[in-house]
Amino acid sequence: MNEISRRQFLDFMGRAAALSLLPACALPSLRGQNTNLPFTPLKPTGADDLILASGLEYKVVTSWGDILNPKQERVGFNNDFLAFIPLDPRSSNEGLLWMNNEYHDPYYTRGWRPGQEYTAADIVKDRKEVGGTIVHLRKREGEWTVVVNSKYNRRLDGFTPIPLISEQPIFGTHRAIGTMGGCAGGVTPWGTILSCEENYHNFVGEVEFLNGKRTHVPAKPYLSWAKGPPLPPEHYGWVVEVDPRTGRAKKLTALGRFAHESATCIQAADGRTVVYSGDDSDQEHLYKFISAKPGSLEKGELFVADIPAGRWRSLAREKDLRLKAFFKNQTELLVRTREAAKMIGATPLNRPEDIDIDPLTRNVFVSCTAGSKGGADIYGSLLKIEEKDADPLSLEFTASTFLAGGPENGFANPDNLLFDPKGNLWMCTDISESKLNTPAFASFANNGLFYIPFSGAHAGKPLQVASAPRGAELTGACFSPDFKTLFLSVQHPGERVHKRPQLESHWPGGGDSVPKPSVVAIRGPTLESLLR
Repeated sequence: MNEISRRQFLDFMGRAAALSLLPACALPSLRGQNTNLPFTPLKPTGADDLILASGLEYKVVTSWGDILNPKQERVGFNNDFLAFIPLDPRSSNEGLLWMNNEYHDPYYTRGWRPGQEYTAADIVKDRKEVGGTIVHLRKREGEWTVVVNSKYNRRLDGFTPIPLISEQPIFGTHRAIGTMGGCAGGVTPWGTILSCEENYHNFVGEVEFLNGKRTHVPAKPYLSWAKGPPLPPEHYGWVVEVDPRTGRAKKLTALGRFAHESATCIQAADGRTVVYSGDDSDQEHLYKFISAKPGSLEKGELFVADIPAGRWRSLAREKDLRLKAFFKNQTELLVRTREAAKMIGATPLNRPEDIDIDPLTRNVFVSCTAGSKGGADIYGSLLKIEEKDADPLSLEFTASTFLAGGPENGFANPDNLLFDPKGNLWMCTDISESKLNTPAFASFANNGLFYIPFSGAHAGKPLQVASAPRGAELTGACFSPDFKTLFLSVQHPGERVHKRPQLESHWPGGGDSVPKPSVVAIRGPTLESLLR
């Protein structure tokens, strides 16, 4: 990245105006931070370990297969999005950690090999591995541990009945069975979890509507649940709201159906909630939902981004003659959100994934992980959406590229994003296992976690603070309430090579152990220095 002045960078970010409005006592802590880094950035590495920058250390909090409760429920596979909800707002030492369990790997979960028959009994096992996990955590002497057999420890999986909150029945019912494919997510202002169903089609297939006829497109053979009870694809691809204290869940169809990645919330001045979501597929779109009233996401209006025009286009059937003529009701439109979005001119993007919001400016940052169309944009980029007047209810915005991936900037394929309370950005990368260490990606080595300061001498420069084990990606970064701990998912270590003794990874157990997706707690003087 070319050197730019701090002032130029702040002007680009919209920070100069924001800082000028802050009280004078707040300016030194914001403007003077990170002049000298409290850590030495990592160089890319291919080591089979979670490597951290100086002044940071980690402890594994929980791993796939850990027993949760007397019912012998276990932590699901491939933890992704994380959210920590305090049990007592007055204490930073106890809370509930939600983790999405995105998908199973049959090689590890039940020893499947190519050519092996995939039975109904196997499907039952697989459906138990996905969904979400809630674990009760308590901090003692600075260490986070799971409260074994807590009443809060529970699973949602591929068998959990979940209501569909919709005006009309969906495929004949208002109830779905199970949730899967949960990738990035969000937390509502009232403390519930938003889990996003992304690649549901890998399990239950998809439906296409051609000339008024519904056609089922089968899922991938080694993940397909076709030999089990029929599960209509229309029941998946939604945002699932979960109360972490009770486990009660509901699918919020008003937010649309697509490969949801993230459901990032911000509260508007009138108390309503605005939710940003990406559709994680190449040439798909960026969405915004505005709730109808404070404290609920069951009803509201869905919009899709027209980036050249800088407009949010409404997906309300009654507001567009094209939509009204094509879809018989709003529920049908929401089931077929992608079709509706394209019909009204939504802008195709290169896999819009996670989203986070700058706490100082309210600018919205979107990870566009990579594009495959024509072989362009293999490294991805970060897109900045600046709402008019910094108002999330606005239907006008300005869009620009914030950072482009590639060897020059030292990262590729941005995915999960997290702003810290100082207004600096943390970014996880997701170079796919098929591309890791190939010639075009060799300079990046393993996937990583990067810190991007928005002030000081290193403003705008991605600085690597963690490197994932072999084959893994780092996901779901979230802070404890006191900001002294960074929780992080280590997902799918060793995914490319499954056969002993040539396993690609043995993390976290080492030796000849099987790799296990796990959640870690990161702490240390470097983290405290960056956030204080």
